[in-house]
Amino acid sequence: MEFYCESCETAMCLDCTEAEHREHVTVPLRDVVEQHKAALKTQLDAIHSRLPQITAAIELVSDISRQLNDRKVEAVAEITCTFEELERALNQRKTALITDLENICSAKQKVLQAQLSSLLQGKDHIQSSCSFTELYVFLERVTALARHDFPERPHQNAHLDCQVETEGLRRSIQNLGVLLTTAAVAHTSVATGEGLRHAATGQHHTVTVTTKDKDGDLVRTGNAVLKAEITSADGGRAAETEIADNKNGTYEVGYTLRSEGEYSFSLLLYGQPIRGSPFRLRAVKPSDVPQSPDDVKRRVKSPSGTGGHIRQKAVRRPSSMYSTTKKKENPIEDELIYRMGTRGREKGEFTNLQGISATSNGRVVVADSNNQCIQVFTNDGQFKMRFGVRGRSPGQLQRPTGVTVDMNGDIVVADYDNRWVSIFSSDGKFKNKIGAGRLMGPKGVAVDKNGHIITVDNKACCVFIFQSNGKLVTKFGGRGTSDRQFAGPHFVTVNNKNEIIVTDFHNHSVKVYSADGEFLFKFGSHGEGNGQFNAPTGVAVDANGNIIVADWGNSRIQVFDSTGSFLSYINTSADPLYGPQGLALTSDGHVAVADSGNHCFKVYRYLQ
Repeated sequence: MEFYCESCETAMCLDCTEAEHREHVTVPLRDVVEQHKAALKTQLDAIHSRLPQITAAIELVSDISRQLNDRKVEAVAEITCTFEELERALNQRKTALITDLENICSAKQKVLQAQLSSLLQGKDHIQSSCSFTELYVFLERVTALARHDFPERPHQNAHLDCQVETEGLRRSIQNLGVLLTTAAVAHTSVATGEGLRHAATGQHHTVTVTTKDKDGDLVRTGNAVLKAEITSADGGRAAETEIADNKNGTYEVGYTLRSEGEYSFSLLLYGQPIRGSPFRLRAVKPSDVPQSPDDVKRRVKSPSGTGGHIRQKAVRRPSSMYSTTKKKENPIEDELIYRMGTRGREKGEFTNLQGISATSNGRVVVADSNNQCIQVFTNDGQFKMRFGVRGRSPGQLQRPTGVTVDMNGDIVVADYDNRWVSIFSSDGKFKNKIGAGRLMGPKGVAVDKNGHIITVDNKACCVFIFQSNGKLVTKFGGRGTSDRQFAGPHFVTVNNKNEIIVTDFHNHSVKVYSADGEFLFKFGSHGEGNGQFNAPTGVAVDANGNIIVADWGNSRIQVFDSTGSFLSYINTSADPLYGPQGLALTSDGHVAVADSGNHCFKVYRYLQ
């Protein structure tokens, strides 16, 4: 076969080219083979580069498969050994019961035989005495025997039943043994907590590991094989770790470091590093760590509803909350610079102020929610202007909540009850509104490096991203407790990587997403300790990427690094907060916070 028919896609000999294929296009078979070889070589070259990674994956999966088979064999051996031990225990119990039975029966027989012997002896005496009753000499004996009390009633019973309670044992045997396994994998599992990157020497710290499956969903059962190791720069083990299984897919890893320095903190799940592991851990003296308010007793009434109209009932902290007689060595040392405002409706007065922002030219912009206006001040608290009137027409405001300033100096306002975002010029002239018909209750607002307007919809539990002209780019979220869902989200900001940071009010956490809405990580849990929240609200980011969060229910401000590890508190002891809302960094680097419970905003000195 030296020829190939392209129409019939078949090889053939010379005779066939002159017969049934004489009207078809035929070519030398050698040429066709060379063409196919060239095409195959191109395809082989394209996929050949994937062989090493596929080979490595095959080896890894095969190794796990072998480990699974080995574990199966070991488990079978363990089950067999366990049941053999149970058989031996049952046989021992059987022997013990039979022995006890023999002893009880022997004791009863001994009593009965003694009674029987006494009765037989009495019978013999009566019979022998009766044969001599005619003899006078035995009259007294007969009289005595007639009055004698013989043991005519039995001294024992024949009751001897064997009662073995087997129902409980049957239930125990049915429940005997359990097979432990999880779907957790390392590359999707995460670790959070203040002890992940920073620690105080001599103090116990914990880290929470959350296990997830291959799809990134939370594994809700325990018993995963988790290993934690902290090593020093020379590779030696620096501290013993203990792991507590919460039986819900999360684990608490505890440790105590004795010496200052830099350490490597490795967390391995089934021998594989979890996301971010190994972590760089730094230990410092306790005097370098801010005082924790964990031991301060306080009562907090949780807010109700997911809407923005929430009656403030957050905790009032005593003025000594963060005070100490020791010289402070906290690298993030802060203090009140000034407070501005009281309750009222005049210029410089507020009623339930919510959002706050700052401009590059030294202005502080405040959303005065219940007064339906925006007020502007200088960095040192001097009133500059006020604009906005109550109403539901474009340019009017109906409970403004979030506020930010874009790169052109325009003031962007989240108008909660009007269900849109309004844009004003720097002097308060209305320019445009966006989001009408899409938004249900915009709460917080921010502008990213691309000029996109990012809005947190508190009612819809979503985040919307618009172009400056109002065209929707994307939205993400939904009501729930998963990583991509929210429960009453409040405020939003953008870091220097253009990542979106959202406070999740009722889920008591802060979540970080990429610029297009892909979930990256979250931090925080419900509580009063370091790194925990009771309904977080305002959020801001400093020049170093540190994340500053207003902890509404705990009436405090916490500082985290860019990965969500707790760093410090803002020292608010000079004038305690009461339900802080929006946060912003002024152009001169200080922290401005909307203290809604005290109807003022405050500026604290902040050293990065």
